Parts: sequence; structure tokens; C-alpha cells
Amino acid sequence: MAIHPTAIVDPDAEIDSTAEVGPYCIVGHGVHIGARTRLMAHNYLEGKLTVGEDNVFFPFSSCGVAPQDKKYRGEPSETRIGNGNSIREFVTIHRGTQGGGMVTSIGDGNLLMAYVHVAHDAIVGNHTILANSVTFAGHVVVDDYANIGGHCGIHQFCRIGRFAMVGSYSVLNQDVLPFSTIATTREVKVFGANRVGLERRGYSSDAIETLQTLFRILTRAGLNTTQAVSRIQEELPQTAEVVEVLEFIGNSRQGFVK
Repeated sequence: MAIHPTAIVDPDAEIDSTAEVGPYCIVGHGVHIGARTRLMAHNYLEGKLTVGEDNVFFPFSSCGVAPQDKKYRGEPSETRIGNGNSIREFVTIHRGTQGGGMVTSIGDGNLLMAYVHVAHDAIVGNHTILANSVTFAGHVVVDDYANIGGHCGIHQFCRIGRFAMVGSYSVLNQDVLPFSTIATTREVKVFGANRVGLERRGYSSDAIETLQTLFRILTRAGLNTTQAVSRIQEELPQTAEVVEVLEFIGNSRQGFVK
């Protein structure tokens, strides 16, 4: 395997023979690195950490270290990273805690741009884009294909739904509905369906227009949430996307952005 002579690798670390560990990297005890994953240079990885295949860690990223949580007492929590992720410069990913399920998890095919911070017990799905300096507090959930603009701050326990687009510099303390586009102006608002993102993923014009109508009823019809949900159930076709949004509303712990 390709391990640069300046790298420091714990003898108990497990590294696939096709992986690459570049100059000045440190790979600690309990780290597992899958096939064709590349640590470019100056990366710090600490266990218990499992990294899948075909990931690229750009210089100065740090992964698997203890969380910034005063309740953490050294419990053997872990970090899991899937396949095909791009972890850019100065990204920090912290392991889980006893109070949050013991795992911080990142799925497959994600792009974490420079300075992204993924805190303890966060769950990031697949094919998300986290732009520069996005910062997650603990216990955040990000569903598949979400796109979060640069310099956003996400509060503890918030959930970002599938195909949501969050505008840059937004500060979120509530959940973001799937398929929606939101941004902070003086307050965070829903601006309608994430039309461009849905078109790129092959959603039909009828499906997108149904979602547009759903968001108009939910945010601009002068109804409370219960009234809006009832009207959506009565007037709109109950497509898979509509059902997903309604289930998301029903399961929201923090309230959601309207």
C-alpha cells in the first residue's frame, strides 16, 4: 500500500492495500480505511472510525476526534463515513456521544466543502452538498440530496429534508421541509419548491407544480398548520412527495420553517 514515509500510522489501524496515505498524515488506533480511499496530506484520523471506499480527504481535515460536548466522558462512540465522499480542506467531523446514539454518520457521494463542521451524533445522508463553512450542531439530520449554502448555521436536533435547498448565510433553528427552497432574509421563509433541483433529478412538471401548490397552501393561505394539512389532504393528489411532506410535518420535533 502507498503510505508516505512521513505519515504516522498506528499498527492496529486497518488500511486497505489499495488506499493511499499521504505526507504527514496521522492515522490512529481503531481506524479502518477502505479500498482506494486517499488521504492527500496532513490529515488526522482517530478511531473508532470506519471509512469506506473511494473517499478523498483533502489536506488538513480532521475526522473521528472527541466531540465538543461537556457531557462526553470518553465513551467508545464512533464515526462512520461511507463511499465516494469528498472531504475538503479543514473539515472537522466529531464522533458520537452516549446521549445521541453513539454514532456520527456520513453516507455516500457527499461533498463537504472547506471548513464544514459536522458535530457529534449528526446523520448526513447521501449525495448532499455542504458548502463552505456550513456548521452543524449536535444531533442534526440531513436527508439525501439536500444542498446547504455557505456559512449556514444549523441548530441542534434540526432536520433538513430531502432535496431541500438552503440559501447561504441562513441560520436555522427549525426543520426544513423536503423539496423546499428557503433562505434567511429578516427571518427564514419558504420560497416554494426547489424547482431546479427537482428538475435535475427527473421530477415531472406535474409533480413540481403539485409541490408548489402544497407550499402555497402551507405558507400563504392564512391557515394554521392543522388547517393547511387538512386542505392539502382534501385538494391535492396524494403523491409520494405530498405524503412525504405531510409525514415530515407530523414527525417534526422542532417545528418547521413556514
